[in-house]
Amino acid sequence: MGVDRGELLADEPLVELFTTTAMLGDVVADPYAALIASHSMKELVEMLVRACEGGIESVPEAPPELAAFVADMERVPEWLDMDLVEQGAREARLTAALLAPFITRGAFVATFMNTYAALPMALTGALSGARAAHRVNETSSFFAVTTQPGALERHGPGFRAAAMVRLMHSMVRVHALTRSQRWDPAVFGVPVPQSDQLPANYIVTYLLARKVLRAGRDFTPAERAVVEFTRYRGFLLGMPEELLPIGPEEIVRVLHTWGAVLRGGFDDATCGELVRSTMSAHLRSGNGLLDRIADDVEKSWSKTFFVRAFAAGDKEVARSMGVDYGLGDTARIAVTTPFIVGRHAAVGALRKLPLFADPLDRYLVAMVERRLREYGKPEFTSDHTSYADRQAPERRARTHI
Repeated sequence: MGVDRGELLADEPLVELFTTTAMLGDVVADPYAALIASHSMKELVEMLVRACEGGIESVPEAPPELAAFVADMERVPEWLDMDLVEQGAREARLTAALLAPFITRGAFVATFMNTYAALPMALTGALSGARAAHRVNETSSFFAVTTQPGALERHGPGFRAAAMVRLMHSMVRVHALTRSQRWDPAVFGVPVPQSDQLPANYIVTYLLARKVLRAGRDFTPAERAVVEFTRYRGFLLGMPEELLPIGPEEIVRVLHTWGAVLRGGFDDATCGELVRSTMSAHLRSGNGLLDRIADDVEKSWSKTFFVRAFAAGDKEVARSMGVDYGLGDTARIAVTTPFIVGRHAAVGALRKLPLFADPLDRYLVAMVERRLREYGKPEFTSDHTSYADRQAPERRARTHI
């Protein structure tokens, strides 16, 4: 499965795609976020929520930027097979309910592996101290809610959550480009570009694609539906078709090329601090004995996922990046594997049988709802008053995006 970095970088069209998208923000959400100069964050969020829930006509005071934003999300591109999307969400619920809660932190941490990708989060202060738990839970909540029945339909909660995520990312771009002394567009390009949403949206599908390629086959119809569900979710997040690959080989190559073109450099003061604060965060709402045990188990699974997926199985490499995998983690994985992996495999096998398909899907829907309650109510906002690096007002006035 390994691909030489030089070979990846020799693919000029694909490298050019990432070079271009590294300079792209969100052409419809960014103008709306820029209205922060004349509106409060609360006003922008409230209008967006009303537009998602009741349509743009329910917001009589809607600025044209909001109308354009919502209209862009409402259109259905010809290159998507919408008949497969709901089926794909049904298939994706298995992982969202039974496996994702144990690996999301590890996947989230992987986004901090170089200063370029980590700096926007560092600037917002959103992953320092207790706020790290809130942001991880928000991310988990978004991906979980998109798998629920009808969630990605026009007035569904997943559609609304995607709009809120886009606004949050746009706010990060606006504030990083207009308030930060550390973000240099000539060096880093645009903060949180479209290409950087690729791994978060595709991580589960990427692992599925690798499994398929190892088996020497193509996607099954059910797996193909998961891919189309992933592509539509990415479209709602504002990603262009070029960053939504469809075949297993294409998915793996695009994800590997994304990694190959990233600017190198693991800055411990930025990347390391974000990794450590995220890994140490207590994600559960309670702090009783069972909550602490569950939190420790989840951390061990997230560490395992990180070591295998992003450190090539090398624990020392992982430790150098702030993920310390020890004997306690090994013991927790050994004790819980039969239940976590066994339950995932058993439910996955039984739900293929007509007799069990609907009852088990109702079980998975209920499990995702339970996860969502545990994650708490997501806000999907960016508070510029918490930013760790801000320019003086007079300098901001001379800065444009």
